[in-house]
Amino acid sequence: MSVVSPLVRSAMSIPVSRISTLIRDPYAVYARHVLRLFPLDPIRQEPDARLRGSALHAVMERHARERPAGETRAAARLRLLETAREVLAGLVPWPAARALWQARLERVAGWFADFEARAGGTPVIIEEQGRIALRPGGFVLTARPDRIDMLEDGRLHILDYKTGTPPSKDQQEAFEKQLLLEAAMACRGGFPTLGPMEVARISYVGLGSTPK
Repeated sequence: MSVVSPLVRSAMSIPVSRISTLIRDPYAVYARHVLRLFPLDPIRQEPDARLRGSALHAVMERHARERPAGETRAAARLRLLETAREVLAGLVPWPAARALWQARLERVAGWFADFEARAGGTPVIIEEQGRIALRPGGFVLTARPDRIDMLEDGRLHILDYKTGTPPSKDQQEAFEKQLLLEAAMACRGGFPTLGPMEVARISYVGLGSTPK
C-alpha cells in the first residue's frame, strides 16, 4: 500500500465503511459502485436511524472541535448537552424525536466525559478525508474518521462513534474492518495533515442506551 497520487484519482474508490459489506455481500458493492444503483429516498422523511446517526455525529464533531484546553469533566458534560440541544434544533424538525434523542444523550454524557478524560488524547483530525492507493487491485481506499486523537507519547488513537452496540471482537476479526483499515492508512501516511504515524489503539464508542 502507498499514498495515492493525483494520477490515480480517477480510479474506482471504496470507503472503509463499506468493506464489511464487501465481505458479507459483494453484489451490494458491485450494484452501488459499478452499476451506480442507489436506493430512493422516502417520499415522506421520518426521524429514522439514519437521521439519528447523522445528528449524533454532528453533535460529537462540534463537541470535539470546540473543546477548550483544561476543560473539566463536569464542564465537558454540560457543554456536550448544550451542543446537542443546538444541533438537534437545527437538524431534527420533530419535537418528540428531539426530546427522545436529547434524553438518550443525557444518559451517556457523563460516561463520555469520563471516557475522554481517561483516554487523554487531543483531537488532531475530525471528519477529515484520507486516501490510499491499493496495488495491485487498481482502486483507492478512502476514509473519513470520526476523530483521531494524538496521545501524550506521540501515537494516535482512532475513534468511531456508534449509536448502537459497537462490533464485537469476533465481528471485527470477521468483517468489521473499518478502524483496523483506518489504522493501517494512518501508519502509511494516508492522512496528509499527519503523515505516517504509529497508532496506539482504536476504539468503537457505543453511545446507545448502554454505553461501552
